Amino acid sequence: MTLHEQWMKQALREAEKAYEQDEVPVGAVVVHDNRVIGRGFNQTERLQDPTAHAEMIALTAAANHLQSKRLEGCTIYVTLEPCPMCAGAIVLSRIPTLVFAAFDPKAGACGTLFNIVEDKRLNHTPHVVTGVCDKESEQLLRGFFGRVRNIPSSHGRK
Repeated sequence: MTLHEQWMKQALREAEKAYEQDEVPVGAVVVHDNRVIGRGFNQTERLQDPTAHAEMIALTAAANHLQSKRLEGCTIYVTLEPCPMCAGAIVLSRIPTLVFAAFDPKAGACGTLFNIVEDKRLNHTPHVVTGVCDKESEQLLRGFFGRVRNIPSSHGRK
């Protein structure tokens, strides 16, 4: 198992927490000096907060840990390609490396619909690694959306 796979497994554990709470199963961890300093999973439904994405929660925790908005020397691992909001936050945090598992055909902003993190017009462009543990992430997402489609719309989802 590679180091990237090891850390992505931790992000997948975060995604499983989201799944258990009927949230879209996305998880993220921020690693610095070979230890996790920030972790998060989607909590938009529970918190009724459109910004409560796994990446945003993990970035905030990491910034609090380092007492700095700049997360230099860190790597963020995310189970799904970040959306425009999260990609923008990754750029603003100046994280040197982004590793994500599955591509997101509906909201991906790191190569699919947009490529915010590699846009040379911005002041920072992290190195991007894709496809790490992508099958596990895709399976979790398929399981979640399959389950949600079979639940009456009590969650407001279809």
